[in-house]
Amino acid sequence: MADKMVRIMCPNLTCRKVLAVPEVARGKTVRCKGCATNIRVPEAQAPKPVDKHN
Repeated sequence: MADKMVRIMCPNLTCRKVLAVPEVARGKTVRCKGCATNIRVPEAQAPKPVDKHN
């Protein structure tokens, strides 16, 4: 089974390459293949609670 991928964009304004990194890289630093900028992969966001008062 293939690992899930996370898509992130390079923050370097002259690069802006979209990178696909494995889910296991969350919380770690990866290097952009386009410009060698170090990028911290964000942690997974917790789902928002559903408001049942509507």
